[in-house]
Amino acid sequence: MTPSDASHNRWSDLDRPPLNVPALRRGLLRPDGLWSALDVVDSTGSTNSDLAARAAGLTEGAVLVAEEQTAGRGRLDRTWTAPARSGLFFSVYLTPGAVPVQRWGWLPLLTGVAVATGLAKSAGVDTALKWPNDLLVTVGTEERKAGGILAERAGDGVVIGIGLNVSLREDELPAPTAASLALAGAVSTDRETLLRGVLRSLEQWYGQWRAADGDAAASGLQEAYAAGCATLGRTVRAQLPGERTLTGEAVAIDGDGRLVLSAGDGLQEPVSAGDIVHLRGVAGGLT
Repeated sequence: MTPSDASHNRWSDLDRPPLNVPALRRGLLRPDGLWSALDVVDSTGSTNSDLAARAAGLTEGAVLVAEEQTAGRGRLDRTWTAPARSGLFFSVYLTPGAVPVQRWGWLPLLTGVAVATGLAKSAGVDTALKWPNDLLVTVGTEERKAGGILAERAGDGVVIGIGLNVSLREDELPAPTAASLALAGAVSTDRETLLRGVLRSLEQWYGQWRAADGDAAASGLQEAYAAGCATLGRTVRAQLPGERTLTGEAVAIDGDGRLVLSAGDGLQEPVSAGDIVHLRGVAGGLT
């Protein structure tokens, strides 16, 4: 086998073995559970796009995992790529049913809480949430992005994609502001352990939220998100639709999942969509 062949062999990096699909199915698919199907593909452009294209024929709880994503998408059409088997790249399909549609906007925030909770248990890593959908870890004294979440309407439900850097080394990072669980000192980088932990946590939080008819306060979601949100208490710049910019202190997450900013004039304004920049003068610098 030539060096070129070895670089494309799925076993060439022994620190990054492929996922054991039968074991994952045994651990996650239960008759009374949320997860109804779990498939793993070697490579795809985007798990979100794949699930969305099949939404009409999906049962709630379908999970699609890719060992490698070649055209993963984040917010604002940003791309997300990483070496094969170096992270967790997966999407789930949820149909909140009787939950009022206006409360579905909490789903990406719910997913962030679930990921952070799952990783605390399975990886021993403290994961902070940058509103609305970034996952931050601390490397040294710096806060860096280790993952992200993207939710999209599809069929009668929502496809939620999660991308998480697990074993990326410093020289593999796409940007100096990026990180991985390994660089953050994770006690485990076993992707099967991490995936089970995150999906079980997501099942628990989704069940609580749905049982409360999507009421983020009654389900404990609003409080949990605020407690884990690294954006609150900081001065931020919100780059809003229409090329409008708003700078102020992030003071709250309101009942609709919006970020409330307090400007210098004392007025408070909720932000429902936009790109948030943590300004200098806070831990981790400009992120």
